[in-house]
Amino acid sequence: MLVAGAPVALPVPSGLLSIPSRYPHQNTHAHAVVSASSSSPAMPSSSSSSSSHYPSAASAEIPAPKPFVYNRASPSVRWPDLDMSEYYSEPPPPPKFPSPLPPEPELGLGFPDDEPSWEGTEAASGIGEGKEGESGPLELSEEKQSRTRAKKMTKLALKRAKDWRQRVQFLVDRILTLGSGEFVADVLDSNFVQMTPTDLCFVVKSVGRASWRRALEVFEYLSLRQWHSAPAHNPRMLATIVSVLGRHNQDALAEEIFSRATIPPETSTSSAGAATVTAVQVYNAMMGVHARAGRFDKVKELLEVMRERECEPDLVSFNTLINARVKSGRVPPGSALDLLHDIRRAGLQPDTVTYNTLLTACSNSGTSCLEDAVKVYSDMKASGCQPDLWTCNVMVSIYGRCGMPREASRLVQELEDKGFAPDAVTYNSLLHAYAREGDAEKVEKVCEDMVKAGFRKDEITYNTVIHMYGKRGNPDLAFQFYRDMQLAGCRPDAITLTVLIDSLGKSGRITEAGDVMSEMLDGGVRPSLRTFSALINGYAKAGMYVEAEQMFDHMLRSGIRPDNLAYSVMLDTLLKAGDLRKTMTLYQDMIDNGFNPDRNLYRDLILALKKEGKDDKVEGLVSDMEQVMNPGLISLTLIKTEYFDLGSEMLKRAITQGYQIDEDDLASILNAYSSTGMDEKVSTLLHCLKEHGSNSQRLLSEFSIIMLCKKQQLENALEEYNKLKSVGFLYVNVKSQVYESLIVCCEKKGALSESCQLFSDMTFSGIEPSQSVYQSMISTYCKMGFPETAQHLLHRAESAGLLFGNLSPYLTLIEAYGKLKLCERAESLVGNLRNKFQSKVDRKVWNALIYAYAESGYYEKARAIFNIMIRDGPSPSVDSVNGLLQALIVDGRLEELYVVIQELQDMDFKISKSTILLMLDAFARGGNIFEVKKIYHGMKAAGYLPTMHLYRTMISLLVRGKRVRDVELMVAEMEEAGFKPDLSIYNLMLKMYLKVEDFRRTAEVYQGILNKGFQADEDTYNSLILMYCKDNRPKDGLYLLNEMTRHGLEPKVNAYKSLLAAFGRVEQWEQAEKLFKTIQSKGYVLDRSIYHIMMKIHRDSGNHSEAEHVLFLMKEAGVEPTIATMHLLMVSYGSAGQPQEAETVLNSLKDSGLVLSTLPYMSVIDAYLKNREYDLGIKKMLEMKGNGFEPDHRIWTCFIRAASLCCETNQGIMLLRALHDVGFDLPIRILTEKAETLVLKLDSFLDQLGSQEDASFNFINALEDLLWAFERRATASWLFELAIKKGIYRHNVFRVSEKDWGADFRKLSAGAALVGLTLWLDHMQDASLQGTPESPKSVVLITGTARYNMVSLCDTLKAYLWEMGSPFLPCKTRTGLLVAKAHSLRMWLKDSSFCTDLELKDAPSLPKSNTIQLVDGCFMRAGLVPAFKEIFERMDQVGPKKFARLALMSDEKREKTITADITGRMEKLEKMKKGVVRARRPTRLQNGRFMRRRHRSDAQSTSD
Repeated sequence: MLVAGAPVALPVPSGLLSIPSRYPHQNTHAHAVVSASSSSPAMPSSSSSSSSHYPSAASAEIPAPKPFVYNRASPSVRWPDLDMSEYYSEPPPPPKFPSPLPPEPELGLGFPDDEPSWEGTEAASGIGEGKEGESGPLELSEEKQSRTRAKKMTKLALKRAKDWRQRVQFLVDRILTLGSGEFVADVLDSNFVQMTPTDLCFVVKSVGRASWRRALEVFEYLSLRQWHSAPAHNPRMLATIVSVLGRHNQDALAEEIFSRATIPPETSTSSAGAATVTAVQVYNAMMGVHARAGRFDKVKELLEVMRERECEPDLVSFNTLINARVKSGRVPPGSALDLLHDIRRAGLQPDTVTYNTLLTACSNSGTSCLEDAVKVYSDMKASGCQPDLWTCNVMVSIYGRCGMPREASRLVQELEDKGFAPDAVTYNSLLHAYAREGDAEKVEKVCEDMVKAGFRKDEITYNTVIHMYGKRGNPDLAFQFYRDMQLAGCRPDAITLTVLIDSLGKSGRITEAGDVMSEMLDGGVRPSLRTFSALINGYAKAGMYVEAEQMFDHMLRSGIRPDNLAYSVMLDTLLKAGDLRKTMTLYQDMIDNGFNPDRNLYRDLILALKKEGKDDKVEGLVSDMEQVMNPGLISLTLIKTEYFDLGSEMLKRAITQGYQIDEDDLASILNAYSSTGMDEKVSTLLHCLKEHGSNSQRLLSEFSIIMLCKKQQLENALEEYNKLKSVGFLYVNVKSQVYESLIVCCEKKGALSESCQLFSDMTFSGIEPSQSVYQSMISTYCKMGFPETAQHLLHRAESAGLLFGNLSPYLTLIEAYGKLKLCERAESLVGNLRNKFQSKVDRKVWNALIYAYAESGYYEKARAIFNIMIRDGPSPSVDSVNGLLQALIVDGRLEELYVVIQELQDMDFKISKSTILLMLDAFARGGNIFEVKKIYHGMKAAGYLPTMHLYRTMISLLVRGKRVRDVELMVAEMEEAGFKPDLSIYNLMLKMYLKVEDFRRTAEVYQGILNKGFQADEDTYNSLILMYCKDNRPKDGLYLLNEMTRHGLEPKVNAYKSLLAAFGRVEQWEQAEKLFKTIQSKGYVLDRSIYHIMMKIHRDSGNHSEAEHVLFLMKEAGVEPTIATMHLLMVSYGSAGQPQEAETVLNSLKDSGLVLSTLPYMSVIDAYLKNREYDLGIKKMLEMKGNGFEPDHRIWTCFIRAASLCCETNQGIMLLRALHDVGFDLPIRILTEKAETLVLKLDSFLDQLGSQEDASFNFINALEDLLWAFERRATASWLFELAIKKGIYRHNVFRVSEKDWGADFRKLSAGAALVGLTLWLDHMQDASLQGTPESPKSVVLITGTARYNMVSLCDTLKAYLWEMGSPFLPCKTRTGLLVAKAHSLRMWLKDSSFCTDLELKDAPSLPKSNTIQLVDGCFMRAGLVPAFKEIFERMDQVGPKKFARLALMSDEKREKTITADITGRMEKLEKMKKGVVRARRPTRLQNGRFMRRRHRSDAQSTSD
C-alpha cells in the first residue's frame, strides 16, 4: 500500500515495541520508522511476502483449522505496568476468533471456538466530521493500474469524492472476509483504495460492529504505520475505537487506549515528543464506556479530570453523566434535579435528550422519584424545550409504575391534543399502568384503542395482559389470552410463556403449567432460567417436591446455570420436603457458584439443622453468613432461631466493631430476649449498646419504652418516658411509635389520665397522631365519660383523611352515650352514619344503638330500631335480639321476656344459646330460682350443653338461695359433664355452707381445695375466717389469718373485724385487745364500726375505762364519734353498774349542741333499770319528756324488758304503769287484761311501728319475755303467732310440715324461744302420733351462740329441755345446735310426763313474784335455780335424763345421790389405776361383711 508524504517519526508506546511481530513480512526496525514514500520498493515485496506466508484455504497440508489468536488484545500483555485489576479479577484469556480457515500452526493456542454474543448501543457522543491529518491514503484505479507507480488523487479531490461510502464498505468487506490466519495488513497494504483519516474512522467503526478484535487490529496497524496521523491530531479515531470497545464490553482495552492517549506530558513514559489529547469527544467516548457499565463515580471523576485539563464538558458529557447515573441503579430522590442544576451551572442549556434521560432515570427509580419526575417534566415545558413522543412515553411509564393510571391517561390525552399520535410504546405503557392496578375494563379499552389506531397487539401487549390476569388470580383469562396470542400470529416468546407458567403455578394449576412448558419445548422456544424457576416454584407450592427436584435437574442438564433466585427456590422446596441432606448439598453448590441465600432462607436452614440437632453445621452456616452479612443481621437471624448465646456474641461483636444496627432489627432482638424471659441478657445488651452506640441514649430509651409497652409494663415505660423528658429528648425527634405504644398501653391498662397527658405531649410536639392513636384516645375519653371530646377527635381524624373501616370508634361512642343515658346523641351519630353511607348502615351500628337504648330500659325505642332492621336491612342478628331483651330486663319487665321470645319465634328467629343465658342471668340476678331452673332444664332439653360460666351462674344463684342439695347436685352434674370445679366454685360452696352454718361441710370443702392442688385465695381465707368466727373459734380464725399473711395475701379489714367480734363473743378480751393493736400497727385506716366493736367488747367485759380509751383513739384517728358511739359508751357504763357516768356522758352530749334523739336517753334509762334503780329510771324518762322528747319504741322496749326481770310483780307493774302515765298503756293491758280485747289494737300498733330499726321485733321479744315470766303463756302463744303472721318472726321458725322437723330460734328472745319451743314440741307430738309427716333420722334445733340482751338462748333452751329429760344433746361438730335422734324424740314425746299436756295457758292471776330468773345468762325457772347450781357445780357435765332425775329430787335426796355418784366414780378411778378394772375395749365390728363371715364360720363349726 502506498503512503503519501515524507517519512515521519511517530512516538510509539514502548509496550508496542516489546511485542513480537504480528507481521512476518516486516523487519524489526520498521516498527519504529515507517516509510511514507509512494515509490517505496518494499511494498510490492511486502505483498508478495505476505502471500507466501499465509497458505490458502484450499491447502490440503493442514488437516483442521485452528482459531485466530490475537494476543495484543490483552492489556496485561501489552502494558504490564498498568493496573487493570478493576476490570479483570484475573488475567483474561487471549481473545479468539472462530474461522473456517486454518491458521499458522505455530500460532494456534487451542482456545474454544464459540464466541459470546455482545450487545450494546452506540455512545451518545457519536462520530462526526473531524480534522484531517497531514497525510492520507491514495485511491488506486481499479481499471488502469501502473506497474511501476499508482495513480494518486489530490487531497481536495479525495475530500470531494462522493464515493466514500463505497470505498469504506469495500475495505470493511475485505477485512471481515479475512480468515483466522490472515491479518488486516494484507488488505491495507494491498493499496486497493485511497482513504482519508475520516474514512478510516468509519472503517474502524463499521468493522467494530461485527468484530471488535478486527477493529482493534485496524487501529493498531494504523498506529504503527502512523497512517491516521498522531493521536493528538486525530481524536476522532481515538473516540471511535474507544466507543467500539465499550460497546463490546472491552472496558479494560478502552481504558488502556484512552489512558495512553491522555497521559499528561510530565507523567508520560513515552518519548519526549508525545502530546496529550484534550478533545472533548475522546473524553465523552470514555465516559460512555463507564456509563454503559453503570460506573457513575468513574464518569464523575472523568468530568472533573476534563475540567482540570481545561477541557470544558459539553452537553453530551452531561448527558453521558446522567446516563451513568441511570445505569448505576436507583436514583436517590432529588438527584435528578441536582444533575439538572449542574448542567445549568456549566452554562449549558438542557435539550430534549437531557430531559428524556433524566425522566428515564426517575422512571427506573420507582415511586420515590415521582415528585422529581413531575418537576423535571415541568422544568422541560417551562424552558421551552418541547416534549416529544419519547417524553410522553416515559412519563406514562412513570405514572404507571407509581400506580397513577388516571394521570397517565390524562397525559396521553394531552399528547393527542398537541397533535402527537401515540405509538405502540405509548399504548403498551398505558396498558401496563392499568394492568398494575388490575383494572381489566380499562385494559380492554386501551387494547381496543390500540387496534383502532392501527397497531396490532404485540408480545409486550399480550405479556402485560397475561401477567395482569395471572397476578389477579385469573389463570383462565390469562390462558385465553395466550391462545388468542397464538391465533393472532404472535409467536409466544420465553417471557410470555414464563409469565403464563408462573400464573398457572401460583393458582395451583400445575398440570396446565407443565403442559405450557411442553408446548414451549415443542415450539422450539428455549426455556429461560425464569421459566424453570416459575415451574419449580409452582411444583413446590403444590407440594410436588419430587417433580420440582426433577425440573431443577432438567434445567441443569439443559445447560442453564441457576441464579440466586433459582437456588433459593429449590432450597426452600427441599426444606419443605424435609430432605436435609439434599438441601445442604445444594446449598454447598450454591456457595461454590458464588451465590448466597438471603437472611430468611438462612434462618430456615438453621431451623432445619437445629431440628435435626446438627449444631456443628450451624456454626458452618454462620461462617458463610459472615462473608456476606454484617454481624448485626447474623445475630438477629440466630436469635430468631433461638440460638441466643451465639446470637448474643455476634451482636456484641457487631456493636464493638462499630456496625450500626437497624432500629427495627434491634427492637426484634430485644423483644426476642424479653419474650423468653431473658431479662438479664436484655440488660447486658442495652448496657453494651449504651457504651458503644453513638447517640444511642435516646434510641435505646425509645426501644425500651416500646418493649415495655408490648410487655404491658406501663409503670416502667412511663418512668423511662419521664427520663426522656428530664434530659430534654422529649421534643427532639421522638418517634411517633413511642407515643403510640404508650397511649395504646395506657388505654388498655386503664391509665386514662396518663393517656390524655401523653396525647397532649404528642400534639405539642407537632407529631400527627396515627389512626391507632386516635382510636385509643376516642376509647379513653369514652371510658372517662367524655364522649363529646371523643367525637371531636373523631371529626378531627376524619378531616385529616383517616378512615376507620372497622367502625370501632363509632361503636365506642354510641356505647358511651348509651351508658350516660344520652340516647339522643347516639341517635344523631347513627343518623350521620346513615347520611355518610347512604342509608347502608352496618349491623354493628344498629346493634350498638339498641344496646344504648337498653342501658336506659327504652324497650319501645329499641324495638323500633329492630323493626327498621327487619324492614330495610341488614337483618337482625343474635346480638340484636339480646339487646332487645336487655332493654326489657333493665326496665324490670322480666315477665314480658317470654312474650317477646314467642313473638320472635313466630317471626322465624332462632333463639340462640346466648339469648337463653341472658334470660337465665336476668332471673338469677332477680333471685328467681324457679324460673332459672326451668330455663336451665329447657336449655338442656333443646340440646344446648351448659358451659362453665353457666354452671358458675347456677351455683352462685343456688348459693344465694341456700339451696344446699341443689348446689351439690349441680357440682356433681358439672363433674360428670367433664368440667372440673375451679377455685371460684369451691369458694361459692364455702360461702353457702357458711350461710347455713354447716361448719363441718365447710371444712370438708376446704380440704377438697387443698387436695385438688388449688392455692387458697383471699375469698377462701376470708370465708374460713368468718366460719371460725361464727363457730366461736376465733383462735383458729387467727391462725388462718396469719397463714394468709405468710402466703403474701393481705387480709381485709373485714376479716379483722369479724375476728374482733368473735373474740368478744367468747369473752377472750385479751386476745381481742392484742388483735386490735395488731390492726393499728399495720397502718390500716379503721372505720367507725371497728371502734364500736371494741367499745362493745369493753362494755361486755365491764371495763368502761378501756371503752373511754377507745373513744380517745377514735378521736385521735380523725373519726368523729356519733350518737351511736356515745350510746355504746353509756351502755358500757350501764353494764358496769355506773349509770351516773352514763348520765354524765348524756349531759356532755347536751352541752355539745348535737341533735339528740331518744337513743342516748334510753342508754341512761336502761343503765338505771339494770341497776334496779327503778325510780331514777322513771324520773329520767319524765325528764326526757320534759325536754321535748316523746317516749318511743326504744323507751317502751327498755321498760318492758326491765319489768320482765323484776323479782317482784309489783315492781314490774310499777314500771308498766310509768309507761301508762306517759301515754302508752298497751303493755300493762296485755299483762292484766284478756288478749281477745286487744287484738285489733295490737295489730294496728304493730303496723304503726313497722320494721324500722327492728322496732316491732324488739318490742315483741320484750313482750314475750314479760308474758312468760308472769305466766301469761297463752297470751304469749297468741302474740307469737301474730308476730309470724305479721312477718316479724320468720314463717319457718319450725318446719315440721316440711318433713324437716327442724327449728331455728336464733334472734328470738328467751321468752319467745320458750314459747316457740313448746309449740314446736306440740307439733312434733301430733306428727309422731299421726305418723305424718315423716321425720328425718335426726332432728336439729338451731339456737345459735349469740346473746340477746346478755341472755344466752342456747343455755336457756338447754336448761328447759334438760329439766324435761329430752333426748336433745349438743352437736359435737358445730356449736349452737341441739340434735336428737328421731326415734328417741318420738318415744320421749309419747312417754314423758312433761309432754302429756303441752298446751300453753294463762295463770288465773298474776304471781306475786317473777317465775323466771336470769342466772349466768340463762333465763330459767326460778325454782330450778338452786338445783341447777348444785348439779353443775358439783358434777360438771350431766346428761338430760340424769339432770331431770336429779332436779326433781328433794334437796336431801339429791345431796345423797350426788355424793354417792361422786364417791363411786372416785373408787372406780382408783381401781383402774391399780389395774383391778380394765377399761373396756370397743368390740363393735367394723362392718356387716365381717359379721356375716363370722356367723358362717360359727355355723359351720357347730354343724361339724
